[in-house]
Amino acid sequence: MRRLARVPLLPLQLTLLLATGAPEAPVSAPRSLVWGPGLQAAVVLPVRYFYLQAVNSEGQNLTRSPPGQTLFKVVVKSLSPKELVRIHVPKPLDRNDGTFLVRYRMYETVNEGLKIEILYGNEHVAQSPYILKGPVYHEYCECPEQDPQAWQRTLSCPTQEPQIEEDFASFPSINLQQMLKEVPKRFGDERGAVVHYTILNNRIYRRSLGKYTDFKMFSDEILLSLARKVFLPDLEFYINLGDWPLEHRKVSDIPGPIPIISWCGSLDSRDVILPTYDITHSTLEAMRGVTNDLLSIQGNTGPSWINKTEKAFFRGRDSREERLQLVQLSKENPQLLDAGITGYFFFQEKEKELGKAKLMGFFDFFKYKYQVNVDGTVAAYRYPYLMLGDSLVLKQDSPYYEHFYVALRPWKHYVPIKRNLSDLLEKIKWAKENDEEVKKIAKEGQLTARDLLQPHRLYCYYYSVLQKYAERQSSKPEIRDGMELVPQPDDNTSICRCHRKRLSREEL
Repeated sequence: MRRLARVPLLPLQLTLLLATGAPEAPVSAPRSLVWGPGLQAAVVLPVRYFYLQAVNSEGQNLTRSPPGQTLFKVVVKSLSPKELVRIHVPKPLDRNDGTFLVRYRMYETVNEGLKIEILYGNEHVAQSPYILKGPVYHEYCECPEQDPQAWQRTLSCPTQEPQIEEDFASFPSINLQQMLKEVPKRFGDERGAVVHYTILNNRIYRRSLGKYTDFKMFSDEILLSLARKVFLPDLEFYINLGDWPLEHRKVSDIPGPIPIISWCGSLDSRDVILPTYDITHSTLEAMRGVTNDLLSIQGNTGPSWINKTEKAFFRGRDSREERLQLVQLSKENPQLLDAGITGYFFFQEKEKELGKAKLMGFFDFFKYKYQVNVDGTVAAYRYPYLMLGDSLVLKQDSPYYEHFYVALRPWKHYVPIKRNLSDLLEKIKWAKENDEEVKKIAKEGQLTARDLLQPHRLYCYYYSVLQKYAERQSSKPEIRDGMELVPQPDDNTSICRCHRKRLSREEL
């Protein structure tokens, strides 16, 4: 088997792995580290978050949880006693590697600002207290930043996203008139799942094409959330709400491909890819009853590596034949694999033969050292959550991909398995015989996923796609017949004082 090649780490990863040492040594509150977007007033997110790195008195980063009860405590409150606001601050999430993730959700805007106190025992951590000068807006305050470049700088958005560059390479220009003629005919029949959007002067309009467009609630909510935070470019586009990417024409074809926006890409399609509705919705709804989101998963990764069950694990629906094969392999090799189907829809006749497994909480998956990731109808949307855990992911070779796959490498971030699963048992055996190397691959994958899937990075990604699309559009967008304005949520919390001057498009 191929050995893991070590490469330079990203800055966030460097911060997490700067030093080794004795984790048993007491935590030094003043020497511990604090960083992240939740310490900036101008970074408006549904859930604000930042990170803690526990450091001992000798200046060494702890690489596992401090001994005993976690003593980190965070208090977030308004600077002014006259501003009584509701802010939900759960306990810091222990990520079991010496780092902690702190989250807080604001339900109202504070005009004076916030005071964030971070304590370890009775001592202030790092530069605590942190003062965020107001106004500090909550998620539903409609106060968009008028300068998109300033907004991107504040969020530290990447200057380039490889998948976006690759997607738009097929579309140096976008012929809007061609799209208006072709999309309804090709994809807008009764079985269609396409929504036509126009963004004009930071207002969002849409009309549905086809019968299966209920998932527009997901595209609506992220576009509205973006429009509350930053002034969006004027553009007109189509989003595919179905599972499969739609545009299979080649660039050399006449007529050429159309840039349909989808949540999943494939090697034989030309769709422009956005983060999936699943991780987008979980980001917007984090800390509001959603169990699996990109933040909470990081503090619920099961027992430490040495205490995990040394088997591969899978639970899921019967949405692909290879998943049935997993169950059969599990029956024949229970010492290597624990796989089960939790619901039958596509292959109902197989239920009696293979049996039906009980549902399990997702966090319990991480009791196992190895996670098998097999496609569903398209890419398995559990993959980002598996990568954020601390188990090794055995990933099926697949023509499908999500927006972040381009940054991942086999044998560095995960272990690949053949599409027909013919080498799965061999790979599990190899993993059991090469525990230290497997642990390194699992950690490398986890750290990379933590960086790529930070919630603020999703907002950056969405904006960059819309920006590039608008730059290439050949004619001005319009509000077409049948379009309706997508209203902001009917929520009393959306009423807030906006301190930014609202400009029209003509004034910009």
